[in-house]
Amino acid sequence: MLVHICCSVDSHFFLKKLQQLYPNKELIGFFYDPNIHPYKEYLLRFLDVQRSCKKLNIRLIEGEYDYEGWMEAVKGLEDEPEKGKRCKVCFDNRLEATAKKAVQMGIKEITTTLLTSPKKSIKQLKQNALRIEEKYSLHVETPDFRINGGTQEQFALAKKDKLYHQNYCGCMFALSTQRQSTQRLKDELMTSITAQVQPSSIEDRIKLYEDVNECENRAENFRLKREKFLNYRLLQALVKRGKKEPIESYILFYSTLSREYVKGKIDYIEDDIGYFNREEIIFLSIEKYNFLSKNTYANVNEMMKNPPLIEEEMNVRKMLSYSPMISLNTIIIIDKLEETKFEILIKSKTYIDVRENLVKIG
Repeated sequence: MLVHICCSVDSHFFLKKLQQLYPNKELIGFFYDPNIHPYKEYLLRFLDVQRSCKKLNIRLIEGEYDYEGWMEAVKGLEDEPEKGKRCKVCFDNRLEATAKKAVQMGIKEITTTLLTSPKKSIKQLKQNALRIEEKYSLHVETPDFRINGGTQEQFALAKKDKLYHQNYCGCMFALSTQRQSTQRLKDELMTSITAQVQPSSIEDRIKLYEDVNECENRAENFRLKREKFLNYRLLQALVKRGKKEPIESYILFYSTLSREYVKGKIDYIEDDIGYFNREEIIFLSIEKYNFLSKNTYANVNEMMKNPPLIEEEMNVRKMLSYSPMISLNTIIIIDKLEETKFEILIKSKTYIDVRENLVKIG
């Protein structure tokens, strides 16, 4: 049986149930999800599906990531609600690709882990399955493993086996809808221009689950511990010396302005630190930053191309703070300090977020 797989949280439980239901049947996983956006989120979900299939000893095949084709298929349905017409087209798209793959492999039976997702309509999926059966002359298995507490069992198993639990269905339209309802930032669609790995970003989660893989391969004991924290994204920044052209600058993590745009001057320089006369802004020369962080950047341009870790930026911030509270002062790194006028634009967002941390035991 060829089993279309959408994500590890759904597939792990679904595949395990199929193994119990059909102990003598070979199950082959087929990861085909061109709807998932952005591509790094797709890679993260595929990475975890690989982990799941390895645990269950199931062969896994990856389908084509045809995002442009998927977008064309759902064109005009962008504003449809969850479980609406767009989802039906999306199911058809993925189930049909699974049927074509099965025919190519000489397999006469398929199914999909979408049947397990509590966000999907069983009725809708079964209707799609009938059409696929008629068109490709194969059988589509449509078991309902959600009944009798199945959904609770599914999530308990995912937690026990430390699977990646995504917080949106997959497509950019579902992401937008879910973020609007919770008034959260769509940070999944953001990438730092410096290629720095931001906290709780997709890149950060990929690194986490790569580490999870390594721990499992080495048979090390560990836990994934969740924590709530204050996250931050810099959306836009500009620093001008006087009314001249913008100058190269680097803005440290948690830098925040209450008015976004401010004009003023460095009032005084003390111990190679410039103190601005507005918004508690602090300026550091690249030389001072190097001294505090034990770095060797030649200039700000080099720092932008090879940014420090967030942890390093936070350590420098702590050195410039006077209390144990998290400082939100804007801290700007420039090549050379001088007591002169500046125009500064900082658009940023601080928000409550949750992240997982790998903690080794013993």
